[in-house]
Amino acid sequence: MTPDEPAAEHRVVAGLFGERVAGVGAADAPGWSAPAPVEGWTARDVVRHLVEWFPGLLSSAGISLPPVDVDDDPVAAWRQRSADVQALLDSPDVRGRTFEHPHIPAMPLDRMVSRFYTADVFLHTWDLARATGQDERLDPGRCAVMLAGMEPLDEVLRASGQYGPKVEVPAGADAQTRLLGFIGRNP
Repeated sequence: MTPDEPAAEHRVVAGLFGERVAGVGAADAPGWSAPAPVEGWTARDVVRHLVEWFPGLLSSAGISLPPVDVDDDPVAAWRQRSADVQALLDSPDVRGRTFEHPHIPAMPLDRMVSRFYTADVFLHTWDLARATGQDERLDPGRCAVMLAGMEPLDEVLRASGQYGPKVEVPAGADAQTRLLGFIGRNP
């Protein structure tokens, strides 16, 4: 599973995030109010972010995803959004379709999903796991690939406001620790 296989990649990454979502419990479980590593966010907000931001980006390409209600049932909301994105990636109409946006270079739609959405789901898996006391381990190979791709874009990423200041990690730290420190998390 690599970013060269966006549908398979999403299936695995979204599945792992889904396991963490299911591990928090019912909509009224106290774990949903737990503070997340993203300043000002709770565990529920991590799911809300992943469910709510992506439809706006897709709408610029004329693709709509149905709204989902995170407050009512974060587990069901994640399942629905994950299924929506997977159906999009599995659709033969997506292969060869170009995604164009004024602030992003034109690229194949499935690659855009991989680069922006699936990568975001991967990173926020750690946030949700940390917030709710679940298994925080991420795929070390994917961590290394993401870090290698992000490091040359350091200034651009920081300027976007989407990442906090780097957190220093010990010399010789594993790929996950280095990636988390790079995106501003305290591993």
